[in-house]
Order: sequence, then structure tokens, then C-alpha cells
Amino acid sequence: MTVPKTTVLVLDSAEPELLARFYAELLGATTGPAPGDEELLLVTSRTGVVLGVRRDPDHVPPSWPLPEGSQQAHVRILVEARCLDEAEREAVTLGARPVAAEDGGSLPGSRTTWRRYADPAGHAFVLSAVGEDLAPGSATG
Repeated sequence: MTVPKTTVLVLDSAEPELLARFYAELLGATTGPAPGDEELLLVTSRTGVVLGVRRDPDHVPPSWPLPEGSQQAHVRILVEARCLDEAEREAVTLGARPVAAEDGGSLPGSRTTWRRYADPAGHAFVLSAVGEDLAPGSATG
């Protein structure tokens, strides 16, 4: 029998409260301390924990992508194709820094289908257009 487990991607930040708030607002989620671990903040959506943020006073923002083309680990946020421009405005308003916008397909009326950013602590994330309905209660939400 397998021991029950759960996983969470943890991002380091010199200011974890600010970074957790950024992702909570961007994802329509909440944030709070992990049970039994006050150094770890969890960003939780209606469907469960999506990210952890840990205090690291010596955090150095990563370089992404590397010149050799490696993307490294990053957060990919799926967005309905018709909402990609609006999601981009939200991210930038909350403090995301655009890194690149590239065509990953053919989304009519939009300049791209995925867009790369650095969050306020410098971690990489991508807004990626998907065709499915991501509304709560849908098959993929």
C-alpha cells in the first residue's frame, strides 16, 4: 500500500507574503500558513493547494530561459484562449514582468498563444491558451 502524499511546487522568496499574495490574486485563490510549518505559505484554490512560498532572505531571482534555450522549472497557468489578453493585463497589473510573447499556434485575434513572465520575485511563469472551458465545475476545472 502506498502512503498517502500530496505535492506542492515551492517557490523561494525574500518576501514570501508579497509573492503568495501575487499568486493568490492572480489565480483567484487564498493564502495562509501551512499546517505545522509557519515558514511555508500555501496558495490554495477552490480545487486545492497550487503553490507554496517559502522565506529565503538570500533568494536570488533565477535566469530564465537560459541562453542555451533550457526553460528550467516554471509555473504554467492555463487560461481560456478568449481570456488570454485579459489574464495578461491582470498579471502585469499585479506586478508580473513580461519576458516574451510568442506564437505557439494560431489564435485568431491574438498576437500569441503563450506568454512568459517573471513574477515579483523573479520566478518564471507562462500564461498558456487552452481551448477548454476552465470555469469551476467544468471537466478540466
